[in-house]
Amino acid sequence: MDKNEDVKNRIIKVTTELIEKYNGNTKSITARMIAEKADIGLGLINYHFGSKETLINECVQRIIGKVVTEFQMTGNYETDKERLTVCATYVFDFLFNHSAICRISILDDLQNYTENCNSVLTQQGFSLSLENNTSNKNKSIIVFILTAAMQVAFLGSKTVKQILGYDFMETEDRAAYIKKIVDILFEGKGQIDE
Repeated sequence: MDKNEDVKNRIIKVTTELIEKYNGNTKSITARMIAEKADIGLGLINYHFGSKETLINECVQRIIGKVVTEFQMTGNYETDKERLTVCATYVFDFLFNHSAICRISILDDLQNYTENCNSVLTQQGFSLSLENNTSNKNKSIIVFILTAAMQVAFLGSKTVKQILGYDFMETEDRAAYIKKIVDILFEGKGQIDE
């Protein structure tokens, strides 16, 4: 690894540690703080990333991406519906348990929606839950709608509480919301191919 890559990786590592230390409160993290902890000159952050915000977005994407790709289903589920409900509930709980980091990730994905963004990686993870009798076309639509419904509910949780009555600060309400969305998606599954 060359010197530039080593410096860049050190900046990412330090910034990720600070994001986790401050529980996603990136306003508490300064470029000077990152530079001091990484033992580099302040200008190297801009040289490698353009800005502190770009650096933080990259680190947040890596944190979320790691969680998404490392999620393992524990337990045996007989149906795709059960499996998807468990997986989606886990992800939805993660959003609210790490709200500052997840908000950054989702907003960045909405501005830079690519095949490698965390939203698409989440959809791909959800697709793995769908093993039985679900066509690839249906899988893609089901997981796209589910991910979008989760993101909108997360970003607008106060309004969703007023409109739909779900209090997402309550674990039971989060689980009930996911179950309802998955139920609706599976009710309409047969119509998607038409």
